[in-house]
Order: sequence, then C-alpha cells, then structure tokens
Amino acid sequence: MFTPKDIKRRAKVQPFVPFRVVTSSGETYLVTHPDLIWVGARVIHVGSADRNDPTTFDDDDRIAIVHITALEDLSVATKKKNQAK
Repeated sequence: MFTPKDIKRRAKVQPFVPFRVVTSSGETYLVTHPDLIWVGARVIHVGSADRNDPTTFDDDDRIAIVHITALEDLSVATKKKNQAK
C-alpha cells in the first residue's frame, strides 16, 4: 500500500522520470511532468498535459491512494507515443 509520502517522493525524483500510476481496477494514469501531479491525504490528481505546454494541465483525474497498486517508470517508447498525441 502506498502513502502520500511514497508518492511525493516518487514525483520528486531528480532527474524526473515519467511514470505510470496503476490502480486496483487496472486503470493507468501517466505522470509526464512533476507539475502534473498533486498529492493529498487520501487522493491524488494526475493532470493530462496541455498540447501547447507540457507543464500545464488540460484535464485531470482524481485517484484514491488506497486503490494505487503500482508506480511504474515509463519506457522510452511509451513516452514518445504519449507525446505524439
């Protein structure tokens, strides 16, 4: 089980490594920039990057921390695919 502290620590890795949040239902959320994740006591918000500015969110998803099962580094291929949108 992850804590808010675990997630904050992962988001602050230097240099930043984009990662995937995996939930108990199998859904995944991409964190492509450290400015696109907000960690609360019981939930996180993951922003989808704006097309014109990868550090500004266009939309966001709210995820209960208790449902987070994994934080996985994104592969280079995944990052390129996500940026092509």
